[in-house]
Amino acid sequence: MVLNGKLKLGLAASTLALAAAGANAQEYEFTLHHLLSAQAPAHTDMLVPWAERVEELSDGRVSIEIFPNMTLGGRPPELITQARDGVVDIVWTVNGYTPGLFPRTEVMELPTVFEADPVAANLALYDMYNDGLISEDYAAVEVMWLHTHRGQGLHMAEESARTPEDLAGTSLRIPTRTGSWVIEALGASPVAMPVPELPQALSRGTVDGALIPWEIIPPLQIQEQTQYQIEGADGWRLGSTTFQVSMNQARWDSLPEDIQAAFREASGREWWAEVGEIWTRSDEVGLQVALDAGNEYIELTEEETQAFRDALTPVVQRWIDDVSEEGIDGEMLVDRARELVDQYSE
Repeated sequence: MVLNGKLKLGLAASTLALAAAGANAQEYEFTLHHLLSAQAPAHTDMLVPWAERVEELSDGRVSIEIFPNMTLGGRPPELITQARDGVVDIVWTVNGYTPGLFPRTEVMELPTVFEADPVAANLALYDMYNDGLISEDYAAVEVMWLHTHRGQGLHMAEESARTPEDLAGTSLRIPTRTGSWVIEALGASPVAMPVPELPQALSRGTVDGALIPWEIIPPLQIQEQTQYQIEGADGWRLGSTTFQVSMNQARWDSLPEDIQAAFREASGREWWAEVGEIWTRSDEVGLQVALDAGNEYIELTEEETQAFRDALTPVVQRWIDDVSEEGIDGEMLVDRARELVDQYSE
């Protein structure tokens, strides 16, 4: 078939437009690497929606491919190094997997700083980061956002625990150094390991239990390796864990302002708060999975909870003393964190 000139020009223009659209759609491609499976709520309910939001705000010029379960290689403690070295563009990782690397941010991990309200904790982190109180921890990466989970619940394989004395002599898994101090204050032995290794450790009896949120129960099938899920009155937990989503600094610096703006808008203050809501919902779902499996949920009485609070009070002072040796005003950070959490919990 012979095409007339106008039709030829029209087809050529359409072809060029499609090619341009395809090029724009792949103009900025990013890899996001993390430690949990594609079925984990952190992946499905947090990372995927955020990536889609960035793509939308960039008018399709950004594409973020998420690689779960360490599929790009390495172990979870290596994620932050992968981001710093540019092996991947973006990571979601646990700060505590690299002990001492993010000392200021550890304030939100301490027992008694916040209680069962990750929205308030995340907003406190937002203010403290943007006010320059903890931002020095992240000099080598560009932070998209920071967050906590709802707090460390106590999961026990065979024996329940209603007092600190019940935990004396047991071994408990924890991912952070502040969590190790919590466990030591309770007379137990801390065993540090990335959370994907926990099911095997429980099944082999390497640990008697763990401090983790309920949220992680379904993706790791923790209900199959434990019998008891324990927390304090009104959802009080034994400290928390801090996380970050951060980009390689050189990659960030290479981006034009409008693309940076898409990331910034998707990662604003409202998102930090929404992440807290996501983890609260996921925590409730996780506990229900354990209950449906026949596990026993124990909520301590106020008196029992106070006994744990009293046992863990020295952990806060231990942290203050430790970071002060690095020239960090830990007492100020604790006071400010508590002040902000109280403000956002009202």
